[in-house]
Amino acid sequence: MHELSIALGVVNVAEKEVIKAKKKTVELIELEIGSLAGVELSSLNYVWSTAVKDSVLENAELRIDYIEAKARCLECETIFEMHKTFDSCTNCNSFFKEILQGKELKVKSLVVI
Repeated sequence: MHELSIALGVVNVAEKEVIKAKKKTVELIELEIGSLAGVELSSLNYVWSTAVKDSVLENAELRIDYIEAKARCLECETIFEMHKTFDSCTNCNSFFKEILQGKELKVKSLVVI
């Protein structure tokens, strides 16, 4: 379960930002997680309270923006939704594509107080 290490990494980022802002705690944290990022949201939610205990995120509201994967076919230029990394183009069935979104795993914003 690597979701615990992800949550602890988010705590680390938040603690550094709180120090930089010369504040004490975080009121809201917003994450962007793509459907191809390999993060199981239910597992992340399960470990979240343990990971943030006694940290600047302990009482923070957690918001997750889930981003569906999209790609552009390099053969026919069709933009299509993906469900798995190896999905082919929905128009021409080519596997040659540029992934446009869906691999995100980042802290989008923090509200510190």
